[in-house]
Amino acid sequence: METSILNKLQAIRDRYEELGEMLCAPEINADKQRFLSLSREHAELRPVAETFGRYLDLERSVSDAEELLADPDMRELAEADLPALRDQAGALESDLERLLLPKDPNDSKNVILEIRAGTGGEEAALFAADLWRMYGRFAERQGWTVEAMSLSEASAGGFKEISGLVKGKDVYAMLKFESGTHRVQRVPATESAGRIHTSAATVAIMPEAEEVDVQVNESDLRYDTMRASGAGGQHVNTTDSKVRVTHIPTGIAVESQQEKSQIKNREIALRLLRARLLDLEIQKYEAERAASRKSQVGSGDRSEKVRTYNYPQDRVTDHRISLTRHNLDAFMNGDIGDVTSALRAHDEAERLAEAKGTNPSPEDR
Repeated sequence: METSILNKLQAIRDRYEELGEMLCAPEINADKQRFLSLSREHAELRPVAETFGRYLDLERSVSDAEELLADPDMRELAEADLPALRDQAGALESDLERLLLPKDPNDSKNVILEIRAGTGGEEAALFAADLWRMYGRFAERQGWTVEAMSLSEASAGGFKEISGLVKGKDVYAMLKFESGTHRVQRVPATESAGRIHTSAATVAIMPEAEEVDVQVNESDLRYDTMRASGAGGQHVNTTDSKVRVTHIPTGIAVESQQEKSQIKNREIALRLLRARLLDLEIQKYEAERAASRKSQVGSGDRSEKVRTYNYPQDRVTDHRISLTRHNLDAFMNGDIGDVTSALRAHDEAERLAEAKGTNPSPEDR
């Protein structure tokens, strides 16, 4: 391992140990805000510090075994131990390199999940509803919660568009590569001739933005109110509760009609708008980053076809990493963790290669 990396790791370990001592001090415990701040820093450094400690222990074991090679009585034993020790040290070195990669500041955020029906008419709207259920069931497996924020139902069922807030631990980190165009190939229930149709829906994963993340000037906003459409009984016909907010500089417009209260719909629309504006900045950054790489994973390009769900062949294929898996029913029931993990690992390998100034090997991908 390079000396500069070793020095950085040692500095992190020293700081981790220093923080551990500070957190035991009575004066720190008496200051709640400082205690919480130092505790967060201590927790963030723990994975690197502990992994580096194991790495140093293994390096000492390797060094001891190499010294024993000069001893005729111990040579055979040392030769038997060295390959495994070197492999373990190499694996920990790779782990440390990954742990040192800059972290996405949005990874721990909740997300706004937005799904829109694309080409395919009624079948696309049904597919959008299938995707909504898929992510909902995946969220349940993770212990997350999903709250619908805005939706527009299609006449024959399904959704023209639906947005919701997904709350939980590391939601954005696990879902951010789901953005893009999802394509489905299947025989619609209304197709009497049994022909396979191709439809599509777009998925947008946007980190929930706080006011501190995105500064929005009130003078840049235009508010429009109107009567809600769709299901809702008398309320739909008598109350101008639907709110549309337009961000004039970017032209981004969002609307909400979920609540009976115009005030609540305005709050929801503003939350959606802040998420869209933050997502716009992320897309710009990722597009610039992707331009210098062969891979487009994480580019945020909504027009990019990212995945195909083929029902006749019982398979789902992620085109960005050429990954195909079968048992589509299980996948649509929320069993998508292996694919989301593969996408994260691929992006990590890309960033690691970028940091080293090399191209990732097929093994890294």
